[in-house]
Amino acid sequence: MSGELRHPDRDPDRRQLVAQAQEPFGAILSCIDSRVPPELLFDTGLGDLYVMRTGGEAVGPVVTGSVEYGPMTSGTPLIVVLGHQRCGAVGAAYKSIREGKPLPGNLEAIARALRPAYEQAVREGGTDLVETMARAQVTLTAADLRSNRDLAPLVAKGALAVVGAYYSLDTGKVDVLAGAPS
Repeated sequence: MSGELRHPDRDPDRRQLVAQAQEPFGAILSCIDSRVPPELLFDTGLGDLYVMRTGGEAVGPVVTGSVEYGPMTSGTPLIVVLGHQRCGAVGAAYKSIREGKPLPGNLEAIARALRPAYEQAVREGGTDLVETMARAQVTLTAADLRSNRDLAPLVAKGALAVVGAYYSLDTGKVDVLAGAPS
């Protein structure tokens, strides 16, 4: 956020160290938005994060399996669902659902996946329903992952934290919305 980047562990020595095995400390499910690359936002190095990116953090079986991979195979202790300000995927899904006009091609699958967040945003109201929907998507997805039949036991015993967070494009700040470990 301050612009004081450290760029840790991005050199040839680090590449050699992680070439044979990896032990990321976190898994991040974030948006495909070109302005929100988790490795850069969190100033991490090679081998530090598992990163999955989908439009509006939409999930399905393959994405959920990818998120489960680190915690279930190597004990990765943290999952972050990272939404962001002015999300184009959320905005497109919001408009599509509100107007009853399906998005073209497979983009409609994103809108269907985001429908629960749309419905929550409409219930909550507010001055900017697209931003409300983006935040709702983060909290709903994080809650779903926390209650996932394979991840929930890890969460219950304190071996895994599943956090919902929101990135401000304007300030560079990441706010935790849900699931902060105690």
